[in-house]
Amino acid sequence: MQEILYRPFAFEVKRPNFVARILKPNHMQYGFDNAKYLKIQSEQIKKRISTFGDKLYLEFGGKLFDDFHASRVLPGFEPDSKLKMLMQMKDDAEIIIVISAIDIEKNKVRSDLGITYDMDVLRLRDEFLSRGLSVNSVVITHYNGQASAAAYRKRLEQMEITVYYHYTIEGYPHNVALIDSDEGFGKNDYVKTTKPLVVVTAPGPGSGKMAVCLSQLYQENKRGIKAGYAKFETFPIWNLPLSHPVNIAYEAATADLEDVNMIDPFHLDAYGTTTVNYNRDIEIFPVMNALFDDIYGKPTYKSPTDMGVNMTGYCICDDTACREAALQEIIRRYYDSLCNLADGKATESEVNKIALLMKRANITTAYRKCTVAAKERLEQSNVAAAAIELCDGTILTAETSPLLGPSAALLLNALKHLAGIAHNVKLIPQTMIEPIQKTKVTYLHGHNPRLHTDEVLVAISMMSLIDENCRLALEQLPNLEGAQVHSIVMLSEVDRKTFKKLGIGLTCDPIRKLKSIKKG
Repeated sequence: MQEILYRPFAFEVKRPNFVARILKPNHMQYGFDNAKYLKIQSEQIKKRISTFGDKLYLEFGGKLFDDFHASRVLPGFEPDSKLKMLMQMKDDAEIIIVISAIDIEKNKVRSDLGITYDMDVLRLRDEFLSRGLSVNSVVITHYNGQASAAAYRKRLEQMEITVYYHYTIEGYPHNVALIDSDEGFGKNDYVKTTKPLVVVTAPGPGSGKMAVCLSQLYQENKRGIKAGYAKFETFPIWNLPLSHPVNIAYEAATADLEDVNMIDPFHLDAYGTTTVNYNRDIEIFPVMNALFDDIYGKPTYKSPTDMGVNMTGYCICDDTACREAALQEIIRRYYDSLCNLADGKATESEVNKIALLMKRANITTAYRKCTVAAKERLEQSNVAAAAIELCDGTILTAETSPLLGPSAALLLNALKHLAGIAHNVKLIPQTMIEPIQKTKVTYLHGHNPRLHTDEVLVAISMMSLIDENCRLALEQLPNLEGAQVHSIVMLSEVDRKTFKKLGIGLTCDPIRKLKSIKKG
C-alpha cells in the first residue's frame, strides 16, 4: 500500500501539531458570504409580501435544506441556509408540502437520499416541525383517482396531518380558459392558510408546486383575499453571465430534466437588461401572465426574472473560488452520469449533454488533478487505485491491498499526511484488521474482506484510546472538508456516504472491477 505524494509546496515539518497548524489556513477556500445571504434574502421576501398586501405564496425551487449542490458550487453556502433564512421569519410563515400522485404511484425515489418521495414528505415535515416552523398541510397534486394516492392520504390523516387534493386539469398549462374557472382551479380543494407568507415546497421537481400556488391565488381572489406569487429559485443565478461555471453547473445538475439556461427575452425587452433564467419558466411565462391578468385584471410581472426573489449572486465574495468549485462540480456530474448509466439509472443523452457542457466550460476530466493522479497510479500498479487532492493542493494516492480497499487506504494516507505521521507507520495493526475481516466474510457472509472507510475510522477511533498517532490522525478529519477524491473503480454506497459526510468531493470511473480495464 505504497503512497505516492505530489507536493506542490516545498516544506517539511516533523512536529505533528505544527503540521496541523500550518494546514488549517489552507482549509477550503470560501467564495460565498452566508451571513449576508441570510440577511438580504429575508429582507427581499418581506418586501415582496408587502407588495401584494395580505399574503404571498412563495414557491421554493430546489431543496429547502440539504442543498448540497449549492454548497459545492458556492463554497461557504451552508446546506440548510434557506431553512435558516426562513426561520428568521417563522412567526409569519407556514409551509405547504406538495407531492404528485404520479410520483406516489411510481414510488419515485430521491437519488441523493435513497428514499421515496412519500417518505420524504414525512421527513421534511418532521424537520420543519423540529425547527419550530408551522406546517399547514400536504397537497396531493395530479390526483385522478389513483388508489395509491388515496391510501397515502388515509395514512397521513391517521397521523393527524391535513391533506388536500388538487386535480389533473386537461390542457394545463395552456388551456387558460378552463384553468381559470370553477372546473379548473376552482375544482381543487381550497387550502386554508393563516400566515402572510405561505412557503410551497416539495421532495423534488415536477411535483406541481407552481400549480398549487396559482390555484390558491384563484381561490383567495374569489374570497376577496389579496394574495401574490413569487418564486425562490437559487439556480440559475440571474445576475451571473450565462457562461459562468456556476450557471453551467446547474445545467449539469439538471441534465436529466433537460433544463436549459437562457437569456430572459421578456426581461431584456422590458428593461434592456440581460438576465439569465431557464427554459421552463420562460416557456410558461406567457401563460402565467394570462392567468395573472384573469385573476387580478392586470399583468403582475414583466418577466420570469421579476417573479424570482434571489439574492444569491450578490453574496459571492470570491468569484474565482466559486468558478473553480463549479468546474469541479461539472466534472463530478459527468462522472456521476457515467456511473448511473452503468447502473441503468441514466441515459446516454444525459451523459452526452454534460459532455457538451464540459466543452462549453472549456474543460476535460484531466482538469481534475486527482483524476489524473489516480490514473497514473493505476498505470504503475495495475490494481484499483484512488487519489485525493487536499485543500492545500497536495495530492496523495493509494491502491488496493489484501487488507484495505483503495478508498480506505487513501483515507489513512491523507490523515497521516495531515497529522505529520510517517507513511510507514501503521495506524491499524494487522492483528486488529484480520478479526474484522473474518467477521465480515465468515459470520456476515460478505464477499469483500477488505475494510471500508467507515470501518477504518471505527478502528482508528478505538485505537486512539491507546495510540497517540491514531488520536492525532482523528483530529485531522475536519481538515478533509473540501478535498477532492477520484477512484478508478465504483465505490460501495458505504464509502460514498462516508466521503460525503466528511465533505469530500468524490468521482469514480464507471468500472465495477479492475479486470474490466484493458491497458492499451
